[in-house]
Amino acid sequence: MSKSFEDKKYAPIGVFDSGVGGLTVAREIMRQLPQESIIYFGDTARVPYGSKSKETIVRYSRQIIHFLESKGVKAIVVACNTASAFALEEIRPEMRMPIIGVVKPGAKVAAESTVNGRIGVIGTEGTVGSQIYTEMIHRHNPNAVVLGKACPLFVPLVEEGWLKDPVTIEVAKRYLATFQESEIDTLILGCTHYPLLRSTIREIMGDEVNLVNPAYETAQGLKCLLEQNQLANDSKEQKTFATYRFFVSDAAEKFKNFASSILPCEIKEARLIHIEE
Repeated sequence: MSKSFEDKKYAPIGVFDSGVGGLTVAREIMRQLPQESIIYFGDTARVPYGSKSKETIVRYSRQIIHFLESKGVKAIVVACNTASAFALEEIRPEMRMPIIGVVKPGAKVAAESTVNGRIGVIGTEGTVGSQIYTEMIHRHNPNAVVLGKACPLFVPLVEEGWLKDPVTIEVAKRYLATFQESEIDTLILGCTHYPLLRSTIREIMGDEVNLVNPAYETAQGLKCLLEQNQLANDSKEQKTFATYRFFVSDAAEKFKNFASSILPCEIKEARLIHIEE
């Protein structure tokens, strides 16, 4: 194996999202692949993505991927359901490195784990409107009934840090009421912000509904992808201990404080960059 190829194994993984939601994916990567380094970009200046057009999402995604490539990443995780739905398949042919989104892993698990074949999906307007989860679920379970519900207020509530606020609980009750009589046994948290509201959603939906967190499944999928491409960092040497770097397009201090509150380590810095330049 050449030295350059060997060194590539020690390169970081690029992870991006419209804001702080993708930190739930970064958190799972840290837990499940503790030897891997991460460079995270949160597009906090242009959040939310869910209400924007496909053309805009594709343009944003290309800009961010170009930035991550300039940092020498070995693989990219699109830690945003909207970008995974709208941009991933269009951008994949342009890529010279492995890339994975969050939709396929979550859809696969939901399709395989449902007992009664009735699956709910909550997400942004863009993700739900794209029908991407329905399409992916039907690849694994053609007879499944998929019910979608856009929950656009969840993203700003999470970004504001109002995870347990009475306003958030009331909004969640209104959104999830549509599933109360639908007899779903599986609910996909189809936005990377939503796992941060998991306990509230669990309380409303009850223990009989299985909540699928695509962030967990994406980390599993990333592990397989790295191994398949011989890019997994399998070294136990001190010099290859994981490092985590964070970049944002706005509100760096707010992002840093929020990230430190949900990640398994304290974030010392989030660097501000102008992604469109």
